Amino acid sequence: MSSKVLIIGLVLWAAIVPAQALSVLSAINVALLNTFNIYYIYVVSFFLVFCIGMAIVPSIGKLTLGKPGEKPEFSNFSWFAMMFSAGMGIGLMVFSTAEPLWHFGGNPEIIKGNIEPYTDEAVQSTFRYAFLHYGLHPWGIYVAVGLSMAYFSHVRNLPLTVRSSLAPLFGRYLNGYIGHLLDITAIIATLLGVAVTIGYGISQLITGFDNLIEIDWIMSSGANPAPTKVSLMTVLIIVMLLSTISAATGIGRGIRYLSNLNLGLSLILLLVFLFSGSLIFSLKLYGNALIDYLLTLPATSFEVFELNTPLGDWQESGTIMYWAWWIAFAPFVGLFLARISRGRSIREFVLGAMLAPAAMCFVWMALLGGTAVNLELAGLASGRIIDAAPSAQLFETLNVLLSSGMANLISALAVVLILTFLITSADSGVFVLNTIMAGGGRQPAIRHRLIWGMILTLVIGTLLIVGNGGLEALQKAMIIGALPFSMVMVLMCISVVKEILGDKKCKALASRKT
Repeated sequence: MSSKVLIIGLVLWAAIVPAQALSVLSAINVALLNTFNIYYIYVVSFFLVFCIGMAIVPSIGKLTLGKPGEKPEFSNFSWFAMMFSAGMGIGLMVFSTAEPLWHFGGNPEIIKGNIEPYTDEAVQSTFRYAFLHYGLHPWGIYVAVGLSMAYFSHVRNLPLTVRSSLAPLFGRYLNGYIGHLLDITAIIATLLGVAVTIGYGISQLITGFDNLIEIDWIMSSGANPAPTKVSLMTVLIIVMLLSTISAATGIGRGIRYLSNLNLGLSLILLLVFLFSGSLIFSLKLYGNALIDYLLTLPATSFEVFELNTPLGDWQESGTIMYWAWWIAFAPFVGLFLARISRGRSIREFVLGAMLAPAAMCFVWMALLGGTAVNLELAGLASGRIIDAAPSAQLFETLNVLLSSGMANLISALAVVLILTFLITSADSGVFVLNTIMAGGGRQPAIRHRLIWGMILTLVIGTLLIVGNGGLEALQKAMIIGALPFSMVMVLMCISVVKEILGDKKCKALASRKT
């Protein structure tokens, strides 16, 4: 109840005095970034190192997240499909072209003056940083949370909640205010992380509709058209209504079926880009970019730039914003990963939930983003893709790449995929919020799912209106909400290591006595 009151208070404040809300959010956001920018860089790298360590230590990696010999609940295909849909779906649809094109015009190597933007020489560093933001680091964040929750839920039979993961550190105190505070922190981070993702997706969905069928009222007029507030609210209500219905059917039906559909449609879209674009360019780009990413990963992981400089501004609006986004998304995706991973070993969980989705993200970026970059390099796009709004760059790439009829057909497929990703992200978010509020219960009451669906809709709608249809207010609120949960995540990592080592020590002593 406390979390609902707090969130409703935020919504009312933003709705009644939007200018003040945006001003306060901006001030807090600047203060946090000025204080914790280095912290964000190092803590996210810590989560990645933690996950790798848990997988490669033989005695830990072989442990089963469940009873000994227990089989996984879902097939590998459904497991991967649900991970991919929940963790990255909408983000990749929006940023598959926008992220590489942004770095193509400005990344640290360009800002330093080492290379020129929008040239062949800029391609390598472009995908180095695109892969950084969508590679092992975000999935390391998700897995750090998911592993801790999965161990305490499936091995220790504790409720699937954040507070259960901290039992070795706080014990009985989790039944009081500390436990409630942890749940509230997780709920706020989840709500804001999902809100930003849905906000981006709705904007791209409306842009896609406009690309197919021009309707006056859904986009503003002028040199830089953007979705109108009316269209944003209309589509938001439709998406949230469909997602709430899906969430009510449970994880084994609606979410699983939609996730499988998402993966199938994603593969079709990838094949279109693979065989319609420059196959040689894409394959060469993928190989070179992957090698460069891995070789530079230690350096880029701990790279910190001075604040209030061009490089610092790039890092603040890029890397730090992404790290905060993935952290805000972590209680949602982590709990979801834990829920669907019962019966898998720790090594299988870490490697399967880190390497496979990251590799898929790399393929996605190389094919879609690489095609957009190649079209601009070859002079075929003549700036059409680069000059388009981020939410429109995918559709502009299709318009340049394909004939008119085929472009409309694949754009329609992309619109359907965006819609199903939106529904999957939203219904998974509602499911996770309910699970936390229900104390880890597997089947929270339907009325609570409906309530959280309404609350999520109100938060997204209010912050979109405060930001004049943009995502500025959502992003600022998300970065603020992510900070306290990142500290909870550090404690979760310490807690699960303490529990596993303590359990192994007890077993060793028991074997000596016998």
